[in-house]
Amino acid sequence: MRQPSKLLNQLTPTSSTEVSLRLDDRPREGCGVVGVSGLDSASESAFLSLYALQHRGQEAAGIFTFDEDGPHVLKGEGLVGDVFDKWSIRKLVGRTAVGHVRYSTAGGNDLDNVQPIIARYSHGNIALAHNGNLTNHFDLRKRLVDEGAIFRTTSDSETLVHLIAKSRHDSIDAQVDDALTHLEGAYSIVLAIDDVIYAARDPRGFRPLVLGKKEKGHIVVSETCALDILGAEFVRDIEPGEVIKIVDGSVQKLRSLPSADQPAPCIFELVYFARPDSRISGVSVDRARRAFGRHLAREHPVEADAVIAVPDSANSAALGFAECSGIPFELGMLRNHYIGRTFINPSQQDRDFGARMKYNPVREVVEGKSVVVVDDSLVRGTTSLSLVRMLRQSGATKVHFRIGSPPVRWPCFYGIDMPTKRELIGSTLSVPEIEKKLGVDSLGYLSLEGMLEAVAETGPYCTACFSGTYPAPLVDVDKGFVSEQGPATC
Repeated sequence: MRQPSKLLNQLTPTSSTEVSLRLDDRPREGCGVVGVSGLDSASESAFLSLYALQHRGQEAAGIFTFDEDGPHVLKGEGLVGDVFDKWSIRKLVGRTAVGHVRYSTAGGNDLDNVQPIIARYSHGNIALAHNGNLTNHFDLRKRLVDEGAIFRTTSDSETLVHLIAKSRHDSIDAQVDDALTHLEGAYSIVLAIDDVIYAARDPRGFRPLVLGKKEKGHIVVSETCALDILGAEFVRDIEPGEVIKIVDGSVQKLRSLPSADQPAPCIFELVYFARPDSRISGVSVDRARRAFGRHLAREHPVEADAVIAVPDSANSAALGFAECSGIPFELGMLRNHYIGRTFINPSQQDRDFGARMKYNPVREVVEGKSVVVVDDSLVRGTTSLSLVRMLRQSGATKVHFRIGSPPVRWPCFYGIDMPTKRELIGSTLSVPEIEKKLGVDSLGYLSLEGMLEAVAETGPYCTACFSGTYPAPLVDVDKGFVSEQGPATC
């Protein structure tokens, strides 16, 4: 493990002429992946799985299928329901499918970077879907380009395609295995070469990946909620460092990648990213978040009339806080689920425009009340500041903020689109200073010790964004390709 030095490279600030409206200051999701083998109309199963994984990426989606006529591909920008319809799904024929939903954490957000990444090489058609972030991407890319490789995308995922294609091994199994041994960082990968599915998880298991079964076919997906929508049986987690091959209805385990000192699945999956109806690393996401809320209530007790959540990811933590504290849980804030991309420029007079599009307090619940607002995390703090103002305007007499995780002080290099270090409010301000900036009556974070104690039975976990301790080598940072402030492509 390593901690960044205090000598931080400087990134070029975003131009003031670039206009974009972010409706939330939380970290954005990375990706969701699915592989289907041995099921009729595999594209339908892939589509439904991606629909269940939509929370992991709303920027783009794609599906690859393969049958005796060859490969079939459709991918595009937007939500799953925008990219696919029943007619396009029917054209994606075959019993093998690979699918992906994306939010870019490495590479640009243009159509060339939409996955699955498709290529043709000497042994067949490759389709690659990747969730995570390679911490030696630029180092590998430079080496490959120097050797003559031509990249079509700026995504770190394409690096693996080139490594497979240039491998000197004879068999496809050995080529895939050889390529994976060059990677550092976080990766949960689903890969098809014609009608054969490979799935792999990095040796520390940063990103989730699970195996399911339906009839005589198999499904590999990022979260168990995608198995539920298919009526598929959960078989097991893909283990950290494990590589499997699925063909002709059978699952074969290839040799495992060199093991890390210890597994380090991302605890932020439990805090925020994963759906509450999923199980991650053997633990119910909902139950983990409730445990975070109970520990938070013990660490930062308060007298109040109601507990309300910042919906939807903080609902479970707020229920745990209410259960432990005895303060009633109320639906004091609602979230608009129908917001897509917008290019409307808010009036400078309405500083809360973005937050108002997404959240609205229920006046009848908060008026004249002292409320405890529970959120899962606090990243930049801009949305939280707006929420506090809205609650005051709706008549709340006191606003106590409670956060179901420790202060986010460090950027993520393992596949979560965090802001740079200088943008993280927990990195630039102390807790009393944040309390004053938000204008709340009190502020309490769950301690790192309390968070880990809540899920101690299924640990250890990666806590880099809270602790600054990075389990996997940051090769591109060490070689100067990426600033220690955070990945420049986020």
